[in-house]
Amino acid sequence: MKRLGFASVPEQPHYWLADARAQACLIDVELTSKPDFEGLVRFDLEVKDGRIASIAPLGTAPAGAIDLEGGLIWPGFVDVHTHLDKGHIWPRSPNPDGSFRGAAGMTSADRSARWNAEDVRARMEFGLQCAYAQGTVAVRTHIDSHAPQGEISWPVFRALREAWAGRIDVQAASLMPMDFFAQPQGLRLADIVAESGGALGAVTRLSGGGHDALPVEFHGLLELLFRLAMERGLDLDLHVDESGDLGATALVEIAHMATRLGFKGRIQCGHCCSLAVQTDDYIAATMRVVADAGISVVSLPMCNMYLQERTPGRTPRWRGVTLLHELKGAGIEVSIASDNCRDPFYAYGDHDMLEVMTQATRIAHLDHPFGDWPLAFSAVPAEVMGLEGRGRLKAGAPADLVLLSARFMSEMLARNQADRIVLRNGKPIGTSLPDYRTLDQFVGHGA
Repeated sequence: MKRLGFASVPEQPHYWLADARAQACLIDVELTSKPDFEGLVRFDLEVKDGRIASIAPLGTAPAGAIDLEGGLIWPGFVDVHTHLDKGHIWPRSPNPDGSFRGAAGMTSADRSARWNAEDVRARMEFGLQCAYAQGTVAVRTHIDSHAPQGEISWPVFRALREAWAGRIDVQAASLMPMDFFAQPQGLRLADIVAESGGALGAVTRLSGGGHDALPVEFHGLLELLFRLAMERGLDLDLHVDESGDLGATALVEIAHMATRLGFKGRIQCGHCCSLAVQTDDYIAATMRVVADAGISVVSLPMCNMYLQERTPGRTPRWRGVTLLHELKGAGIEVSIASDNCRDPFYAYGDHDMLEVMTQATRIAHLDHPFGDWPLAFSAVPAEVMGLEGRGRLKAGAPADLVLLSARFMSEMLARNQADRIVLRNGKPIGTSLPDYRTLDQFVGHGA
């Protein structure tokens, strides 16, 4: 058994969790209890043979059930935008000034000098261990794929996906500047992605450039990227407009291109920061075409706040976060994810989606009411990743759950939930995090 303050979860095939709370939007059945002021409902949950057998009204559980005393239950989290291959290089390659250009330069130098298969695998494995212990069930990572790195890192991804099967669903998308796809390496990379079952991804800027005014080559390169994906039946997952520059308008052009070419795959656009500084008319027009094209947007609030508008001696005037409320209100699928961890693009992070939820709620005002924002960390990214049945609490789904002693959102968001219980197939797993010292042989310790 593992204790959660007051509750013990048995390692047996059949048991009940009594008096649980969860956000109503996460529950796939109608309960007699009504949501409270934080959107929470109370219920009992039955686990049998590794799956959720039933979700029943409060008081249904038989005598001897495990009493959660109103503690929160979450479905396993889905982290749809990460960079596991960059992770944890901060001790050996810190960002000199915290800027986007500083991050890009340090990462490029580190990649060229040190990213062999052993190094990449060790750091990616560390990130997956952290995510698993903290309740994440699915991850999509972007893979830096500049030649020759693509030939090194994609085999590592495939090996890790196999090794972690049954614990975390691991997906990948390529990552390199758009202009590289016009070179022979671009064609080769598209084939590697297709052979690996990945998504075709790029940053919508040129090599060495920033997310600012679109270059004259932009539309031709964007069409090339689309056609490479279409020829191979691949989805697209793009880094878009990651700046506060008014000239960064790739998002609307991606939507127009998708519509013009009749693109049938999924398109996810990450960041989209510059949308927040555009005029109201431009924002409305952009959101219309993005919604019509069926594009989903993923926001990375922690990383964006860290990088955007960083100027020495000057307090940032904006949060660097895209228009989450407006996009969702326009009918656009919105996810929220972790992005970078302990690398030049973000010095912090721990692959913990509860931290992401806590910070995003505070940063982007995803509260009062909480509404269905919890879906942005679970069911919506699961749908983007094509993972049916993930991200909700429903009968028949795997009992991959996160149990908290916190009873209310206010309690959960106020305190670190280090005492959480993580269930996989109904059984508690170890939640001890890997020691940073295990990476010292690869990244040093900063001393």
